[in-house]
Amino acid sequence: MQFAPIQFRQDFAQGKVFAYPTEAVFGLGCDPLNEAAVFEILRLKQRPVEKGMILIAQSIEQILPFVDFAKLQESTQQKVIDSWPGPVTWLLPKSPHTPNFISGDSNMVAVRVTNHPLVQQMCWAINGPLVSTSANPATAEPARSAAQVTQYFGEQVVLIEGDLGQQKTPSKIIHSLTMETIRV
Repeated sequence: MQFAPIQFRQDFAQGKVFAYPTEAVFGLGCDPLNEAAVFEILRLKQRPVEKGMILIAQSIEQILPFVDFAKLQESTQQKVIDSWPGPVTWLLPKSPHTPNFISGDSNMVAVRVTNHPLVQQMCWAINGPLVSTSANPATAEPARSAAQVTQYFGEQVVLIEGDLGQQKTPSKIIHSLTMETIRV
């Protein structure tokens, strides 16, 4: 379907799982506070909850409830802010409000402020972040087309049509406490 904000908000509130284009690949997303929706994504991907999920947002303000920014040095806070919007995911200290089914077995949560226009519109429509994980079963390559999403998941997800961004690879992941690059 083409992105329609009102329909998207309704589907989001009902706990549906979405497939949508991101900077490099199609992602699967849902309401990060809806445990049943998150577990549906985990089931579709055949992914263990312990690994955690990425949250994607339109602005830093949308992810602040999920992170404890104060646990970072000011210089690190500035590095995070300077990298957004863009294809950089940060592992940040999680806030007490972040559900374990999002952070997995970690005291960190993976977050990104996107520069992808469609994903920005989606986050703006719900005034918050989405879960964002690559649209593929655990052993398969991430979907790079709507047809591939349909091949993987059929009617089990709401497909939001659009173009991928210009990135060739999924977002870089950096651990904010060690500054180690987890994924290039």
